[in-house]
Amino acid sequence: MLVDSHAHLEMPRFADDLEAVLRRACDAGISHIINIGSDEQSSAKSVELATQHELIYAAVGIHPHEARLVSPDTYNHLRKLAANPKVVALGEMGLDYHYMHSPAAIQQEVFKQQLQLANELELPVVIHQREAEADALKILKEHPPACGGVMHCFSGDEAMLRQCLSLGLYISAAGPITFKKAQGLRQLIARTPAEKLLLETDAPYLAPVPHRGKRNEPAYVKYTAQVVAELKGLSLEDIGRITSLNVRNLFGIPAGEEQSRIVYPIRRSLYVNLTNRCSNDCSFCARNKSYYVKGHNLILEHEPSAEEVIEAIQKQAGGDYEEIVFCGFGEPLLRLEVIIQVARQIKPHGYKIRINTNGQGNLIHKRNILPELAGLVDALSVSLNTEDEAKYLELCHPQSGAGAYNAIKEFIQQAKQYIPEISVTVLEMPGVDIARCRQIAEAELGVDFRIRAYNQVG
Repeated sequence: MLVDSHAHLEMPRFADDLEAVLRRACDAGISHIINIGSDEQSSAKSVELATQHELIYAAVGIHPHEARLVSPDTYNHLRKLAANPKVVALGEMGLDYHYMHSPAAIQQEVFKQQLQLANELELPVVIHQREAEADALKILKEHPPACGGVMHCFSGDEAMLRQCLSLGLYISAAGPITFKKAQGLRQLIARTPAEKLLLETDAPYLAPVPHRGKRNEPAYVKYTAQVVAELKGLSLEDIGRITSLNVRNLFGIPAGEEQSRIVYPIRRSLYVNLTNRCSNDCSFCARNKSYYVKGHNLILEHEPSAEEVIEAIQKQAGGDYEEIVFCGFGEPLLRLEVIIQVARQIKPHGYKIRINTNGQGNLIHKRNILPELAGLVDALSVSLNTEDEAKYLELCHPQSGAGAYNAIKEFIQQAKQYIPEISVTVLEMPGVDIARCRQIAEAELGVDFRIRAYNQVG
């Protein structure tokens, strides 16, 4: 399912066929549409639409073009509109210096007032920014949105992207990323963590290829989603799941009861979630923020048995998967016996089997477990994370204490005797000597080396 996080269906261009537009959106797999107000009248119409249609939610606000028309009563009207339970954000608000329909000073003051109102109402914000990067960022830093927000139809440069992400803002991709000359924009979206991306149409504007130049509508968000999926090396299903979760997290849109996942697909790999326990307590672990990975809920209600894992894998058997990966949000080798039982069952079916591990399997079980994995496991991916023991203790806090780092390196050396493919991974974090880590992996240990992005999980 996909969400169009920014549309203007209250506009006259949809007056004659709105119901058909909504049917096409549902047929295209659109679960929700956020309809965005740009002045008092359109905000009221957005709330009306949201009240009439289950899949529509509303944002209310004043576009910078209309800032010159704002009066003290405007903010009272927005307060009243925002009391409707289907209003999930304030906006769109911001700065637009391209047309200057309103003077810059007035735009800035109205932007500040709306940011303050959003914090008062405990709502996220939808931000419009065009050719006003420095002033927009200055105001956002002075009046940070307490409930977060999204930079709608992002069009800034790399410096702007970094600063928006540092402010905790989501980045919204729209139809322009499908345009032939938008290579720079596509590169920026590729660098944005999937967990910070939203999708939008800005309908009726900015129709994507192959409908460029025509009236845009929510069903067309799928074309933007396809490009984002290609840029991120993910499937369309992955992008839909991830960005839909992002919309729910930002706007507080309720979701159906979501069960935890024992197995979960990402790209062409099927991951197995065996445990939420770990022998490390890493300061940088993504589960300190969320137990979702690429839109999948990995909070286990209980640790699954081998039989439950096999049944879950069999239910996914129709997928074209290249490998099965024991991973999840814990250390899989804590459940060595289950891994062995499952691998024995599924290996004859031709699957490649990989384990993503912190490399502490021998420490955990107080014996060399690698011979038990021989012939069952094709690949090990070991998180080394740092270039020395002192830094490893500081960042990873292993339960076994001192000596863990050297034990992991010994585990990797021994693994080469039993497992065909071994790789070492390191997070690209501040303070970690990536060059030294690469040297340890390739020169000292003789295994492959891979850098993992610090802010991207899965």
